[in-house]
Amino acid sequence: MFTTFTALALAGGALRLVLQWQLRKRWDISLAIPQVLSGALVVLAGLPSMLQPFPFPIPLSLTLGLLLPDLLLQRG
Repeated sequence: MFTTFTALALAGGALRLVLQWQLRKRWDISLAIPQVLSGALVVLAGLPSMLQPFPFPIPLSLTLGLLLPDLLLQRG
């Protein structure tokens, strides 16, 4: 059985994959977020709520699933 963290990370990855596929198919564009911004969003999602400078409603696992390709791959 998957934990909630793993299930949300897989759901985020699947959502990113489908979004990337549809954007490429319809408009021939690629979604890419700079690595620095991706890292900052993952850190912001991982902070406890009392330390966050503003509310960030997306859980860490979903954020990690959505932004993992941007964190691992450098696009030119």
